[in-house]
Amino acid sequence: MQPITRRKMFGFAAAAVAFSSCKSEPVARPNILFVIADDQSWPHATAYGNQLAKTPWFDRVAREGALFHNSFATCPSCTPSRSSILSGRNIWQTGEGGVLYGTLPKDMPVFPHMLEDAGYFTGWTGKSWGPGDWKAGGLTRHPMGREFNARMHAGKIREGLDQRDYAANFGEFLQARPKDTPFFFWLGSTEPHRAYGKGAGKAIGKATTEVTVPPFWPDTEEVRGDILDYASEVEWFDQQLGKALQLLEESGEIDNTLIVVTSDNGWPFPRAKVNLYDGGTHMPLAMRWPGRIPAGRSVKEFVSHKDFAPTFLEAAGLKAAAGTAGKSLLPLLRAGAPDPGRDHVITGLERHVMARADGATYPMRAIRTEHYLYIRNFAPERWPTGGDFISSNKTPHGDVDAGPTPDFMLEPANQKKYAKQFALCFGRRPAEELYDLKKDPWQVENCAADPAYGPQLSTLRTKLEAYLRETADPRIEGRDPWRQYPYRQTGGYGASFNSTLTESERDAAAGRVRLKPE
Repeated sequence: MQPITRRKMFGFAAAAVAFSSCKSEPVARPNILFVIADDQSWPHATAYGNQLAKTPWFDRVAREGALFHNSFATCPSCTPSRSSILSGRNIWQTGEGGVLYGTLPKDMPVFPHMLEDAGYFTGWTGKSWGPGDWKAGGLTRHPMGREFNARMHAGKIREGLDQRDYAANFGEFLQARPKDTPFFFWLGSTEPHRAYGKGAGKAIGKATTEVTVPPFWPDTEEVRGDILDYASEVEWFDQQLGKALQLLEESGEIDNTLIVVTSDNGWPFPRAKVNLYDGGTHMPLAMRWPGRIPAGRSVKEFVSHKDFAPTFLEAAGLKAAAGTAGKSLLPLLRAGAPDPGRDHVITGLERHVMARADGATYPMRAIRTEHYLYIRNFAPERWPTGGDFISSNKTPHGDVDAGPTPDFMLEPANQKKYAKQFALCFGRRPAEELYDLKKDPWQVENCAADPAYGPQLSTLRTKLEAYLRETADPRIEGRDPWRQYPYRQTGGYGASFNSTLTESERDAAAGRVRLKPE
């Protein structure tokens, strides 16, 4: 998927809900500012002790509120992840919202509409829900509210960055807001999604010696430089967050605003984004709301992106929509004691890009606990990356975003030289994977076939399957509706995309076909 570079009102009759101990003194409904990066993984923020990217503004939100250590996206792909955020549902409960370039079912409630209907002024800038066609499912109003994308950065900015000035657009939104009206605003960065300006990390003073390379990638200058370029865009995102927070402070609204900062899915590298390993689903998350969220709170419980919708609705004094699978985070944040019910998360994936013949997906579900990650691959005969099929990205291995790291790994000589890393990132996988995170935090040694882990494997398999049945996942019931969902990308790619390429496009794409993974 290529990076995006350009882009009712009803009275609220119910009383506002107070979250203090004195119920006789209700407080005003808060504003909500939701700031979301595109492809930033945990733990790439200095609040987590990670020095890859300096993030003083994320750190401020965490310091003055809560820092979450076990926050997970429901899916490591843009559209389905954002569908879950909007609806509070698992991806298999969102219909065509559960695939990249899908749509949103008109009968599925989304929290910005519910806020708008309750009197909130709603809007967005940058990357909102998507990519996809939100109108195709029958919606008649944008899922985020009013668009604010007209303001651009003055002058030339670094290659690879979005020209839209997110903070300036947020300022326009604040100016347009009716007086004394609470607001919800979605600030959606397109950073650190690829492509990156080559050498951007070094250009801002970073050195490849600062990088820790995960063991499933080759430790080379090419890979280290690619990681630095990613880090440069994480820092840019943080700077835009800072400008938005300054505007909010100048408006006098910052302390009556619930601020949430996170990302949609993991960093765009092999075995990260579009995978259920931590590199694809483990997300940074900080939340600030003075008087409601104690400052300096460190949250170790497991939370999911499907928890955002019920959280925002509860903050506004509204009930969660029917069909919501997530749980509000406010009780967890108010309580001083741990929540034993939040000891795991469930994640899933169906289709990212059109990377296989006839629209076939790579179906996965996973359960992640403090100690283990268990993954169920429902079609292990398929290539996780799409293999040699020429995808809607006009490349093979289409479920890996193109860039220096995958390009280096796909060179014939490097496939042989780094055979173990290549197999981990591009090879087929067994039906079940189990990782002991205490011994193997990078998740490279599959223990599923080890008899010593039999009890843990059985327990996690049973727990995952029970949840999938409880939530009516078609996949666990032996059904596959996703294969037939249209791929609503501009240009009309479909299941037969492989046959629509011109001869020259096919020849160009074949340049990335190196050796077939073994």
